[in-house]
Amino acid sequence: MSKSFKELTQEIRLLLTPFRKEAKEAMAGFDAMARAAMAPGVLTELEKELIATGIAVSTRCDGCIGFHVKTLVKLGATREQVNEMLAVAVYMGGGPSLMYAAEVLRAFEEFQA
Repeated sequence: MSKSFKELTQEIRLLLTPFRKEAKEAMAGFDAMARAAMAPGVLTELEKELIATGIAVSTRCDGCIGFHVKTLVKLGATREQVNEMLAVAVYMGGGPSLMYAAEVLRAFEEFQA
């Protein structure tokens, strides 16, 4: 496994730059939905990012893992919190989710470095 989540997120950001300009209205709507959904409320921003990362595991989305784990690290998530979230994601998603749990741990270590 030689994938770099830092490189992956940078590449995705670069590749989507023209799309953001060409589909301004749609992307503005997506960004507004993301800001509203992830804003602290009854659940904290950290709790919401843990949920989003668990969903990224279950949908097997490498880019989602990269962006959400980067935010988890920025928000100060602990390895214990990540492990507990992964335990639930693996429980709900079985073997394929276990394989992607390894990707979350690799991304977590990469963004922490």
